[in-house]
Amino acid sequence: MEISAFVLFWAAIFTGNILLTYFLGMCSYLSISKEIESAFGLGIAVAFVLIVTSALNWLVYYYILFPFGIVYLQYIVFIIVIAAFVQFLELVIERYTPALYYSLGIFLPLITVNCAILGVGLFMIIRKYSFIQTLAFSAGSGIGWLLAILMLAGIRRKLKEKMVPAGLRGAGISLIITGIMALGFIGFSGIVQIQ
Repeated sequence: MEISAFVLFWAAIFTGNILLTYFLGMCSYLSISKEIESAFGLGIAVAFVLIVTSALNWLVYYYILFPFGIVYLQYIVFIIVIAAFVQFLELVIERYTPALYYSLGIFLPLITVNCAILGVGLFMIIRKYSFIQTLAFSAGSGIGWLLAILMLAGIRRKLKEKMVPAGLRGAGISLIITGIMALGFIGFSGIVQIQ
């Protein structure tokens, strides 16, 4: 039975959250989640890159790699597509929103190596999604990643560092909070599972 794009979209946000279920994209998630504004900017950038590069990689896979029998190049080609698009996005953000560009710092070009971006591209191939399913899954994954980083940023803003034991400050408490959020998202798993 083929899963509908609508169900796939919502499942990618909640029951199959790319960050809280598969723990992909943790590096920039932990580093940028200190400020809500930066977290929102990076979340939007990651979601946008996820949607566009997944669509581009689907087209490249099914219209170039698969017909010519060179699917063994998919990792290299997918990374090249992602890197080229992120470079383009970086130039646009630097040109039109320099404040966001400087607040994201090194993490903007590091979207290229964000494993969530490549993971979504590989999931669409492994699971044999159609183009519409790929768009739904990548949009849901991007929104799910954005939701997770905004939740962590909001919690970190409210959390007083002095209340946290010294050994848990920073990444330690962030990982504990992420684990608790992941447990909360497990509650949605009875709705639908995407495999």
